[in-house]
Amino acid sequence: MVSISDRKSRVPGFWRTARARVAVGAAASAALAVGGVLAATGSSSAATGALSHNWYASAPYLFVDGSQPDPTQVMAATGAKAFEIAFILAPNGGGCSPTWNGTDPIGGDTTVGPVINAIRGAGGDVSVSIGGYGGTKLGQTCGTAAATAAAYQQVVTQYGLHAMDFDLEEPEYENSTAIANELGAAQILQRDNPGMYISVTMPGTAAGTGWFGTQLLDEAKSLGFSPDNFSIMPFDGGFSGAASQTGALEAFHSLLMTHLGWDSATAYAHEGISSMNGRTDAAEFFYQSDFASVLSYATSHGLGRYTFWDVNRDRQCNPPDNNGTLSGSCSSVPQNAWDFTKYTVQFAGATPPSTPPSSTAASPSASASASPSPSKSAGASPSASPSKSSGGGTCTAPAWNSTTAYNGGAVVSYSGHTWTAKWWTEADTPGGAAGVWTDDGPC
Repeated sequence: MVSISDRKSRVPGFWRTARARVAVGAAASAALAVGGVLAATGSSSAATGALSHNWYASAPYLFVDGSQPDPTQVMAATGAKAFEIAFILAPNGGGCSPTWNGTDPIGGDTTVGPVINAIRGAGGDVSVSIGGYGGTKLGQTCGTAAATAAAYQQVVTQYGLHAMDFDLEEPEYENSTAIANELGAAQILQRDNPGMYISVTMPGTAAGTGWFGTQLLDEAKSLGFSPDNFSIMPFDGGFSGAASQTGALEAFHSLLMTHLGWDSATAYAHEGISSMNGRTDAAEFFYQSDFASVLSYATSHGLGRYTFWDVNRDRQCNPPDNNGTLSGSCSSVPQNAWDFTKYTVQFAGATPPSTPPSSTAASPSASASASPSPSKSAGASPSASPSKSSGGGTCTAPAWNSTTAYNGGAVVSYSGHTWTAKWWTEADTPGGAAGVWTDDGPC
């Protein structure tokens, strides 16, 4: 069986090496073995309580093709809590109904559902990614944004989703009508599923993103649509190492401000990166040190997302360089198993709890909400009462709460001072050793 090889060519059911596509055998849709035991079949996954949004923002991609690693083992080894399951497409024969890989209608799913159940049974959750490179997208085949949203709502309902990723690439990326359908559908899902985490992923260039990417941003602006983040994929485009990626992120940051009218802090908080570990299909290489450097940039600038393609490749080949070739099941660089996934866990910002999350783990006011207002703080509720400072003055910012998740830019009061979050944080005390909060002075 041939598995997909890379982030840019991750067409469900296909792979691309040297720009050639090879059909994957029927075994790609075989039932998944979880922990060495054949998973129970079933077309749906039981809903579970939402995780805090930092876990969806750090969820690495997992392509379910029957040969993927056991996600529960990855969770146990790394502390990861969420995965980005790929991909939902339109049927290969056309139509406006959601399928896995363009071939498997979600209503008859016996492959992906058990994977989701296993992850949730281990205390985690999933986001589902739609689109990817190639294939036919629902935005192309559904006539309107409303019809596209209705198709995606079937996926949300089927799997009890709290998060969804809109991976908008070729050939849909250059189709303005299809992009309008996708962004309009994302906006409808955001409205109809309060608190849902929604990311939008697009190709990256040294200039941040290309012309079609700026058109996508302009369309979002015209709709008044603000997802939790816009992420770029800075690889397969002449990139080399971390510096090239952070340079692209800085350029994209400028585009977010220019095209969406955001200030710098808001742009960073709604910006993300989706990288690729090890060798890319363009023979670029991104090592653990590159991931660490980009992670440092992401946390210091308060970026809203840090992820990569994909967990399937987060293990060492034999030999480590895979004889100088690309692989869909290993990284082609020296590594320990799950080295790259561990960076996403660091981005999540905290050691995950040992018990499964409660259904109240993340409320819309306690994390990066899906509100269409980009300037709304994701900290404590703005209706919170002013707190009294230890010096007798009145603090007008909401009091810091150890159980609330705050995004970069959130303002709180604590111990008589006003504090601003530098990046996403939860349970880090203002003034503590973590250095997450900037002291703005006495209230």
